[in-house]
Amino acid sequence: MSPQSNPAADPHPNPPGQDADTPRDLVGIGIGPFNLSLAALAQPLAELDAVFYEQRTAFSWHPGLLIDGSRLQVPFLADLVTLADPASPWSFLNYLRHRDRLFPFYFAERFHIQRAEYDAYCRWVCENLTGLRFGHQVDAVRFNPERDVFEVDFTQIAPGGEAEALGRTYARNIVLGIGTEPYVPDPLRPLVEAPAVPVIHATDYLAHRETLLAAEHITVIGSGQSGAEIFLDLLRHRPAGREKLHWLGRTEAFAPMEYSKLGLEHFTPDYTRYFHALAEPVRDRLLDSQWQLHKGIDAATLAAIHDELYGRTMHGGWPDTVLTPGVRVRTAGRLATTKVELHLEHIQQNTRSRLTTDAVVLATGYRERSLDRILAGLDPYMRRDSRERPRIDDRNRLVMDPAVTGSGCHVYVQNAERHTHGIGTPDLGLAAWRSAGILNSVTGKETYALPGRTAFTTFGLEQQPLIPAARKAPVLTPLVDRR
Repeated sequence: MSPQSNPAADPHPNPPGQDADTPRDLVGIGIGPFNLSLAALAQPLAELDAVFYEQRTAFSWHPGLLIDGSRLQVPFLADLVTLADPASPWSFLNYLRHRDRLFPFYFAERFHIQRAEYDAYCRWVCENLTGLRFGHQVDAVRFNPERDVFEVDFTQIAPGGEAEALGRTYARNIVLGIGTEPYVPDPLRPLVEAPAVPVIHATDYLAHRETLLAAEHITVIGSGQSGAEIFLDLLRHRPAGREKLHWLGRTEAFAPMEYSKLGLEHFTPDYTRYFHALAEPVRDRLLDSQWQLHKGIDAATLAAIHDELYGRTMHGGWPDTVLTPGVRVRTAGRLATTKVELHLEHIQQNTRSRLTTDAVVLATGYRERSLDRILAGLDPYMRRDSRERPRIDDRNRLVMDPAVTGSGCHVYVQNAERHTHGIGTPDLGLAAWRSAGILNSVTGKETYALPGRTAFTTFGLEQQPLIPAARKAPVLTPLVDRR
């Protein structure tokens, strides 16, 4: 198979027997969608020596939430590469072509693809892309001032999970893409510790769905997209009139996500730059007020829930369901050995009640993983804000002591900079743009041409709107009639 038909063909393999002490240009830690985007865009750069480590043995993207029919909330163009390099062989459209599915996708007319298909696309990239090292757990990162390089210690993990070997590599640049972890609010932690009662986080939903469905009464906690999808899936699998489902959320309503075209401009590079330049207290206030831009529910999912509930009133009865927003769980605990008791408070009414249930799904979202474990060795060099969070500059680099950055060494972060770069941080639509910017910074040149303007909205008074020059169509030379 030729390189044109096989995007895995590596035009610049590492020389055999390369000195292990030779610093790499870039070491990526974690292989989720964001570092996978970086790896895909880095692959054609012959001058760049890059490797990516991931402790899992294979790629997987929220496997517990790949519910049949659930879709991404961003268009398929928000793949790993397209918004930075539409001609990349690692695009979603090229994935379809290699799977002989391009024409079926064309006739399907789907702008928003299923989550399971996005997961399959990412796994295809992983299977074919060079430079990825699964089963490698990074244990520590240190700065070596004598050599002006980072030392990266890792453990190679056997398929069974046992430590197989220890290793070390050196790098001038680190890119952290360690992702997020399931978040369980403190009042709900006792539930997870109740083994006799099925209480699971949404990230493990599909693995436990049959156990949940066998429970007499189920409670879903969380008013975002995951909570809505899980409630809908449970509802569709429960008999009419005997649903016995509760859906609770802290937000004031089961609200649709802001999806107007100008509203979506909050997920552009223009807004990211604007947000980064704001004062820290202003950024923190904004994040709390913008929940409906990224924590709301897709309008189609809300419509599907209503349609399902309405259909169950066809013969005069009402479904045995309770949907209550504006509720927080004060405390929770086991009741006997097979039930859970939730102590609830209605925020607007300032009233309290108790709910007994047989199973709980915690659709309570995710939080950025702490960088402190991996970066403990760099702590003396790191600069922090007033709340002890890492400071991150406009190039996605940790702000560090000049003893490190002055040597040309940097640590970049992906999906760990919400406090400095705003709500677009975890958005797949900004993945390729951010990755391209990191590669431009690492290579010290415009490896990828990035747009100067991306939004019609001008977000601040001091920002002068850039009006790109009109692109003129090429003048065609008329054909000469030589008769």
